[in-house]
Amino acid sequence: MTKLSPNQLCGTNFSYYRFSFDRFLDDMVALDLQTVEIWGVAPHLHVDHVTSADLKRIKGQLRERGLRLACFTPEQILYPINIASSEDWLRDRSIAFFRRAAEIASELECPHLFLTSGAGYQDHPREPAWRRSADALGEIADHAASLGVTGVLEALQPRESNLVLSVADLIRMRSDAGTPNLKIALDTVAMAVAGESVTDYTAAFGDDIRHVHFIDGNPAGHMAWGDGNLPMETYLKDLAAAGYGGCLSFEFSASRYALDPLTPVRQCVERIRAALAA
Repeated sequence: MTKLSPNQLCGTNFSYYRFSFDRFLDDMVALDLQTVEIWGVAPHLHVDHVTSADLKRIKGQLRERGLRLACFTPEQILYPINIASSEDWLRDRSIAFFRRAAEIASELECPHLFLTSGAGYQDHPREPAWRRSADALGEIADHAASLGVTGVLEALQPRESNLVLSVADLIRMRSDAGTPNLKIALDTVAMAVAGESVTDYTAAFGDDIRHVHFIDGNPAGHMAWGDGNLPMETYLKDLAAAGYGGCLSFEFSASRYALDPLTPVRQCVERIRAALAA
């Protein structure tokens, strides 16, 4: 049976926001990981404040440790960023934010820019917000393409958005955005919350799935594997059967990991490596 490779495991700084960037990178090396995803959050790498000198330093920090950057994921839920906003000042600022994020990814020689749909007001009609999101995603992805960066779009959970929440929404949004440079990021928690499966995604998108946030949940929660109840082995088997060749990275949101950031990453790495070796 076809299996994924342990080399597809990808470290992240999602649990390291209370720790230095150097500590994060050193821990990933200690876990023998070869690739990382950077969550673009202050103070590690915030889009609005990073300079060319900062990016040169970050490239050097990665290079000296033999690490490859697989995806740049600027914070876009907690910060005042919303490409679907009906407030012109916020939407314009958000589009500029992502255009700059694409430039940062290019400067870091990072192949993927992580994108989400934004959200409309819960008490307003959905369609105008959808159109604003689609137009913005098309503009951002086309700008990224001009820089050699591929946009990857992830479905969100209902508590995060009222726009792209499912495979069907992803299909429609990609069509409405009207750009070939908008591929797919699969998030196992958002997928499970929507009642969907890996095979739903692979059947719909095939090789256009370029990045996976591979985490546990109940079904929500963005936890380390073993802290939730999602079927890790089934997900691995289904991704392998589809020939998935991208990264499996770990997006944590549970506050329990804030003061012990290495433990959840190690827990994920060890459990997945053991499953792949079985």
